[in-house]
Amino acid sequence: MARIPYADCSSEAARPLAERIIAERGSILHLYQMLMHSTPIAQGWLGYLTAIRQQSSLAGALRELIIMRVALLNNAPYEAQQHAPIALQEGMTQVQLDALQAWEHSEAFADDERAVLAYTDAMTRSVQVPEAVFAAVSALFPPAQIVEITATVAAYNMVSRFLEALQIHSHDPR
Repeated sequence: MARIPYADCSSEAARPLAERIIAERGSILHLYQMLMHSTPIAQGWLGYLTAIRQQSSLAGALRELIIMRVALLNNAPYEAQQHAPIALQEGMTQVQLDALQAWEHSEAFADDERAVLAYTDAMTRSVQVPEAVFAAVSALFPPAQIVEITATVAAYNMVSRFLEALQIHSHDPR
């Protein structure tokens, strides 16, 4: 159960943003129910994550690979549960999802995916990215996509830290 109650998304102040979230996402997930305690934060969050998920030039499978690895590294089950079906829909395989824990020892990932996974690991585990890890990514992706990869890793570290600090889980009652 979440550490604080979920916000009332039907309140006068929250209703316009709640309607936008429903229009864009289909429903108000627990994450947004919690964010709605602060509609300015929820609004900014929605804009940022919409840019990451829907306006980036990254292939959906690569984006979801990053998200799933961040969720795994941060022990964020809600994030993983929400994104596993999206990852499969975007082109990741079940073999890749199953191998993600020990990706370094798996043949399920292409060279570009391995470079991005190493970059994701460095950013998530120690924040600073070693030069060799950055060089591997920069040899494979143009600057705009390096920014998008970096922003995706950063954004989903933000998501998992928010979820876990407030103990937001998919089995919580609405």
